[in-house]
Amino acid sequence: MPQFTYKAMQRDGVLVEGALDASGRHEALRQIEIKGLKTVRLVEAAGGAAAGKPGANGSAPGANGAAPGWLPMLNRKKKITARMLENFTRLLSSLLAAGVPFSRALVILHREAVEPAAKEKWKEIHDLVIDGMSLSDAMARSPETFPRVYVAMVEAGETGGFLDVVLAQIADFQAREKELQAKVLTALMYPLILLVLALAVVVFLLVFFIPRFHLVFQGFNAELPLLTQMIVKASELVRQYGLFIGAAVAIAVFSLRSWIASEKGRRAWKGMLLRMPMVGPLVAQYAMARFCRMLGTLLGAGVPLINGLNVARRSIGNQILVDAVSESTDRVKEGKPLGTSLAKSRELFPGAVVEMISVAEESGKLDQELVRIATVTESDLDRQLKTLVAMAEPLMLFLIAAFIGTIFIGMLIPIFSLQDHIK
Repeated sequence: MPQFTYKAMQRDGVLVEGALDASGRHEALRQIEIKGLKTVRLVEAAGGAAAGKPGANGSAPGANGAAPGWLPMLNRKKKITARMLENFTRLLSSLLAAGVPFSRALVILHREAVEPAAKEKWKEIHDLVIDGMSLSDAMARSPETFPRVYVAMVEAGETGGFLDVVLAQIADFQAREKELQAKVLTALMYPLILLVLALAVVVFLLVFFIPRFHLVFQGFNAELPLLTQMIVKASELVRQYGLFIGAAVAIAVFSLRSWIASEKGRRAWKGMLLRMPMVGPLVAQYAMARFCRMLGTLLGAGVPLINGLNVARRSIGNQILVDAVSESTDRVKEGKPLGTSLAKSRELFPGAVVEMISVAEESGKLDQELVRIATVTESDLDRQLKTLVAMAEPLMLFLIAAFIGTIFIGMLIPIFSLQDHIK
């Protein structure tokens, strides 16, 4: 029978520790309650379930629940996907809104989970909450599954007593976020496919096509035009040092990603994106839409303005813009209106948006107006993306045709002079 160690609190507030044997976690909790104690921590003792069983002395590998030495690759944990998290959030919100007790709702989520990764993660959250930890603290221990913004919103819902409402808002926010990201990826898909195909065609020409033409030219001992010489040199470079060039590009990409992952590199990269002529405004619009929707969602759920600002600014994603909103949050703490405070962040909030926020703040409809601004901005962003893609497609086709055409022209020019060399 498994053995559990526990830390519990007596009625007089004194903490006590002990150990007990129970068939399961629920049975252990029940025994602790019978003793008149309030559970603070409950952990199953390592090896407790294996005592006296075959394999405890090493005769049966894996009898203690551990995988044999050849199984670690098969037991590797899978990542919780965005769809799993959204389903968890929406179902937990529905269960709490229906009046299901919190601990029972977590048990249902664990029991109904289909994917092994989700079943294991939801059980982990359930066990931490049963041990006395708040839901937000339990989620904060798994940052790879629950983003900081998610945890902050859950914490706000727990503090205000409207966790079911906040969870429903989080699920809606996740669905809209996923939809917007899908639109961006769909818009970029075709240009990326064109770029990959163009690179493949250029590599094929340089590696297989041009060397055969070069052999023909060498047979006539003809002096090649400058353009043809440059193309031939490029072909030789790719054929002789192609692997080294590929390795250098891979190292450069890896180094760039590592640099961007650092605090200094991330700030520099985000700042460069904001300064780019066509990309910068789109990045700022996307960040503003996320901020407005998040803040409007929180305010609509009853979260105080200061708490909502602290949570919503984390959803922006661009540290430079986060710093600008942080300064606005400090001005709101000093008692200044939200619209006036956000007016200082012109790179994120245009004058018209600031005016709409100010009017909504005066009329008491700030949450509705922020959500409306987010919806309008997302629609405008969708139109701009479609326009940019419509412009990018013919531009990329023109550049690809010009590049490949230059290679063909460079290889065809000497052919017109071959007749003179033949004579």
